[in-house]
Amino acid sequence: MLFYFVALLVTLVDQGTKIAVRMYMEVGDVMRLGNSGMQLQHYENSGMAGSMFQGNARLFGVIAVLFIAGMLYYRSKGEIRGFWMQAGAGFMVGGALGNAIDRFIYARVTDFLVFPSGRGILNLADVAINIGVVMIIIGMLIRAFQSYRAKRLRNALPKAERS
Repeated sequence: MLFYFVALLVTLVDQGTKIAVRMYMEVGDVMRLGNSGMQLQHYENSGMAGSMFQGNARLFGVIAVLFIAGMLYYRSKGEIRGFWMQAGAGFMVGGALGNAIDRFIYARVTDFLVFPSGRGILNLADVAINIGVVMIIIGMLIRAFQSYRAKRLRNALPKAERS
């Protein structure tokens, strides 16, 4: 249930912010957010990250749908379990779905977040995908440490008790 809740919430928040940006900002408009160095800048991207492969938005939409189908498949097989893995997969699927919706409806993705590093313009779907990747890595590390600890405990038992 966590997986679906996170995916739906991410998709709704992402789409809501993109609608607001399209309604209240012209393409190219810039709005500074206080003294944080953070700013909003309306940009329409028909390619992928870093504005590469412009004009291929629908192709990347198909790739996003295939990614979502793969995540649903692995989840149905029980490969994605535990809080960190479920939430992380939900963030990634919600982000992929949010961008896929833009790609299929508008043939481009609305980007608007410019971080102080100045390394590209993102949207909340992109941020969610990154959060999801980090959460999946945390989940994998937790699973690996638990497996390692269980193995150590098994090996510490006398041979007769190991089976």
